[in-house]
Amino acid sequence: MSAEPTGEPTLLIVDDDATFRSALGQALGQRGFAVFLAASAEEAAAMAREHVFEYALVDVRMPGQSGIELVGALRGMDDGIRIVVFTGYGTIANAVAAIRAGAVDYLTKPVDAAQCARSLLGFAPAASGDEDLPSLERVEWEYLQRVLADCDGNISEAARKLRMHRRSLQRKLSRLPPRS
Repeated sequence: MSAEPTGEPTLLIVDDDATFRSALGQALGQRGFAVFLAASAEEAAAMAREHVFEYALVDVRMPGQSGIELVGALRGMDDGIRIVVFTGYGTIANAVAAIRAGAVDYLTKPVDAAQCARSLLGFAPAASGDEDLPSLERVEWEYLQRVLADCDGNISEAARKLRMHRRSLQRKLSRLPPRS
């Protein structure tokens, strides 16, 4: 997104999901960050050799090098970078590995820009009443999308993994995503 230094804090967002990466980048850009986007750990490492980043948001699960390996590489290039790791597949082992590699926080998807900004800047999470929780329909829709992506878009295979009828899955996927 950004190519010129603007005096804003620099943020590197690394996620293989182009739509999510772009939307999160726009939202955090509106919150005062100079945003740079990378689709893989390798692309992010190349960008980090050319630019100094104050902050980074890194997805754990990507093709090629994992986000946790990238955290270690980014910390090796610049020990002052604040890195927050996020994932749709949160496990305690991944959280521990991310923190050991140098991440300052570990978030599970779905995440929003406000939550990411708070974590990047070191603020405490919002009280449970202050933050809107996604609706059950939204969580279900995101889960179906994730399983479908894991099956490379094969609806029949996704339906088998979800233990539901293929036609039911098609109907649910044809709907627009519900509002958070």
